[in-house]
Amino acid sequence: MATTNQMGTAQEAGRPQPQTTVEAPGGPFVRHSQRGRAPQYVVSGTAFGGIVTQPLVARPGYFASLRVTLAATGGVNGTQTVAAAADAPFNAVSLLTLKDAFGTPLIVAPGYEALNLVAIFGGGFGVNNGNNFPANLPSYSAVSTGGSGTGNFSFSTNLPFEFSKGYGLLSAANASLLPTLQFNFATSSSVYSTAPGTVPTLSTTVDTDFYWLPEGVAVEPPGLGTTRQWILQQLNPTVASSASARLQFPRLGGYLDTIIMEARDSTGARVDILNTSARMQFYVDGVPLIDTTVAELYDDMAIQFGYGSALASTTRPTGVFAISRKTSLNQQSLGLLDSGEVFLSTNPGTLLEVNQSPWASISNAPATVSALVGQVVPTGALIQGLPEV
Repeated sequence: MATTNQMGTAQEAGRPQPQTTVEAPGGPFVRHSQRGRAPQYVVSGTAFGGIVTQPLVARPGYFASLRVTLAATGGVNGTQTVAAAADAPFNAVSLLTLKDAFGTPLIVAPGYEALNLVAIFGGGFGVNNGNNFPANLPSYSAVSTGGSGTGNFSFSTNLPFEFSKGYGLLSAANASLLPTLQFNFATSSSVYSTAPGTVPTLSTTVDTDFYWLPEGVAVEPPGLGTTRQWILQQLNPTVASSASARLQFPRLGGYLDTIIMEARDSTGARVDILNTSARMQFYVDGVPLIDTTVAELYDDMAIQFGYGSALASTTRPTGVFAISRKTSLNQQSLGLLDSGEVFLSTNPGTLLEVNQSPWASISNAPATVSALVGQVVPTGALIQGLPEV
C-alpha cells in the first residue's frame, strides 16, 4: 500500500516576544537598562529576639537597593495599657548587617539608624517634603498602644546601594556572588515599655529594586565595584553635662557624602546635646570647616533634607544632627541626582572632629555621640560629574 509523506515547516513553540524598547547603541548604562523590582523572600512568625539570615536571590541585572517591610502581627492586648519605647518600631531590629559578596560591610547599625536614619538623610529613599521619612509613608502603621493596644505595627524602608543614578550598584546575576543580609531582632522589652498580653510575631519581607541587564549592547554601570558604606561608630570622648569637649571621629577613608551624628544619654535615650546658645564647629584636620550657630545648622538640615515646611510637618529626630555633602547641584540633597563634586575626600589619616563650648545640659550624663557616615569607596578614581548622561 502506498503512503504519502507530508513534511511541514519547523515551528518554534512559545517563541518570546521581542522587546520593543531597545535603544540604539551608544550612551550611558541607564539608557539601555530598565529599572525593575522583584521579590527576595518573606519570613513570617519570627519571635522577638530571633535572627533572620535568609539568603538573597539572584536577579538578571544589578541591585540598586533592598526594600524591607517589617510587620508585627498577632498581638493581643489582655489587660495591659500598651506603651512603646521611644525608638519603636524601628528598634525591633537590634542589629542589621548587610555585606557584599566579598564580606565588605555595607550597612552595620541598629535598626533605628539603619532602617530609619539612613532613609531620612541618605538620599536613597525619596526626597523633599519629608517623603524620605519612613514614618510619613502610606505603608507606615505606628505601634498600637493604649488600653486596647495590641503592639502590632508595620513599616517599609530601603537599604540603598545606589548613591548616584546608576552608580554604586551591585552585581545580582551570579548566584554565588550575592550580598548577605542579617536581621538580629531585639527583645520585646526593648520595643515595648509595657508589652501586650500576647506579644506579636514578626514578618520580614525583602524585595529588590534592580536594573535589568541591558539588551543588545555591552555596557556596565559606571564604576562597577564602587560601594557606599554606613557603619555606626562612637565618637570620643563621652560628654559630661555642659562640658566643653572636642569629639573625634574614628578614622575613615574614601569620600563622605553624608555625616549623621546621634547623641544618647547614659540610659540609651536619644537626647539633644547641642547647646543652642553656643556655636558648633566641624573640624577637618584641625581646620574649622564649618563654624555655625545651632539655629543655622538646624535650618540647613531642614533645607537640605526637605522637612519642616508647611508641606512637610515632620521634624528633626531628637538627638540627631547631620551634614549633607550631596548638595553639588542644589541647596538640597536631591537623592540620586548628584555629581559627587562636593563629597568630602578623606583617607585613613584624616581627622574629623565636632566641638561645642559648652555642650548642652544633660540630665543623665554622660552622653555618647555616634556617627553614621555615608562613605563612598570607589573602584579606582571617584567618577564625578553625571555618569548617567
